[in-house]
Amino acid sequence: MYQETKTPRELLRVEQVSLAQSVGSQYLLKEISFDVLAGSRIAIIGPSGAGKTSLLRLLNRLSEPTEGKLFLENIDYRKIPVIQLRRQVMLLHQEPKLLGMTVGEALAYPLVLQGMTAQAIRQQVGIWMEKVHIPQEWWERTELQLSVGQRQLVAIARALVIQPKILLLDEPTSALDAGRADYVLQMLTQLAAPRGEMAILMVTHQLNLAQQFSDRVLYMQDGQLLVDANSAEMDWGSLRSSLIQAEAQAAQEWS
Repeated sequence: MYQETKTPRELLRVEQVSLAQSVGSQYLLKEISFDVLAGSRIAIIGPSGAGKTSLLRLLNRLSEPTEGKLFLENIDYRKIPVIQLRRQVMLLHQEPKLLGMTVGEALAYPLVLQGMTAQAIRQQVGIWMEKVHIPQEWWERTELQLSVGQRQLVAIARALVIQPKILLLDEPTSALDAGRADYVLQMLTQLAAPRGEMAILMVTHQLNLAQQFSDRVLYMQDGQLLVDANSAEMDWGSLRSSLIQAEAQAAQEWS
């Protein structure tokens, strides 16, 4: 029986976006264009200083483009209130902070801002604590009582409790051991394609994780997007060589 194949809907569109450090200065990002479809898993890779984190900050509107436009579901970024945008396009920083809150307070806070009842908050938080494997005994712990890896798990759960349309991850598994990193990536993969609607963009320097996780790869260098390709079609050996060469060149320039 014939079944019509549905084309995933476009969540985000980036059109010829550039970002300068200041007026008349050199560009951190230059003429970048790509789109993000619902359910996609995108790995953003490149050498140090390529502009990967600058791109995530732009997508979360922590920075404003010097040139170009961004659209969330065909609505110009500038027409969306910043708080509303960041609930839909959530950024998880490389060094997450709990801002003086306990684990329980940090996980509940995004839902408190949405006006949910205490019972609904507790239920929703409990679901994501279980999915991310956060023990109940962490509930009253503060940031100082958690390792960096534990804080990363809490930050991932805090981002997921509000179920954003797009999740931006900056080296999300850098402080996790191999077992936890694999589990987190498997969980995130299940939340995205093929059944899920949430899109995930992940900056990582670990090519094995990028290859395992992504269905699409964006390769950046010197603030430019050089490659936008399906993960299955990537020549990962050549990509690894390009990264090593770019890192060596950058190190030589610094020295």
